[in-house]
Amino acid sequence: MPLPLKSIKGTKIAIVGAGSVGATTAFALLMSDLAADIVIIDIDVHRAEGEVADLNHAAHFAQARVRVGTYADCAGAAAVIITAGVNQKHGQTRLDLLRTNHELFEDIVPQIAIAAPDTVLIIATNPCDVLTHSAKQLSRFPASKVIGTGTFLDTNRFRHELSKTYGVSPRNIHAIIIGEHGDSQLPVWSLATISGMRLKDYCVQAGIPYSHDEMEACAVRTKQAAYEIIQRKGKTNYGVASVLVSLVEAIVTDGDAIMTVSRVGDYVGVQDVALSMPCKVNRDGAHQEVPLLLNEEETEMLRQSAEEIKGAILSIEKEDEGDRLI
Repeated sequence: MPLPLKSIKGTKIAIVGAGSVGATTAFALLMSDLAADIVIIDIDVHRAEGEVADLNHAAHFAQARVRVGTYADCAGAAAVIITAGVNQKHGQTRLDLLRTNHELFEDIVPQIAIAAPDTVLIIATNPCDVLTHSAKQLSRFPASKVIGTGTFLDTNRFRHELSKTYGVSPRNIHAIIIGEHGDSQLPVWSLATISGMRLKDYCVQAGIPYSHDEMEACAVRTKQAAYEIIQRKGKTNYGVASVLVSLVEAIVTDGDAIMTVSRVGDYVGVQDVALSMPCKVNRDGAHQEVPLLLNEEETEMLRQSAEEIKGAILSIEKEDEGDRLI
């Protein structure tokens, strides 16, 4: 249900990037009644003005106003969402986008940090994990205040795939994807449950066959989902927009919601890296308070995922150091 007007009075959300993800997020946010003031910022002001005009034609169904802004308008925002960047193209991995989008963040993030030093930064631009690390470094915010959408969307995709296999609503499936929002992501099979039962036990109780190969196929389809969508329509936008609105809801309502989001920390022996684990999200950001119980195989896979991301982070830091020496 929509929140009462008094609960969102004065709540501002800024979105940097008026492309497909930014505009879709603005619309979903407008319909959610989670914000009173939605600011869209983009280097292409004409594009932003067009999106805002279109969005305002839907605003009479909602409680918010939508407007074009500058980085100064991030001041006082409960959250600033960054969707700006080069989109992933067919045949590209998310890490292929790294250099271009990191350079963009070098311009964007410090301006946001100056205007809104107390906001929560939400990073949707890919490669999400590496850019979450970049955003923390560039903003100098605490780790909890810089949240990448990470594997939140992958987790939703995973539950959708499992729901088709088991004929159960995704809301009743508790299964998560952790690690990189990318090719080294991993499903946590050891903790996946339906009705409080591990998947094998559920199959026994439900009188249905359990197939390891079928489960692995679900994980593969989850990992390949973005590639398949991009091949067909050239972009993804609805799924990530829904994730962004869920994150805003947890922040604005101080919801203490558990979400698989990316944040900077030390994981399985890999220092200062951003990847996704279950975190409690509230008005103060994302907090990983309870270690996840993984088996040995999952722990090793998570370490490999962390090393993959760390390698990309180090490549950017090395290039930045080289630029300073020139």
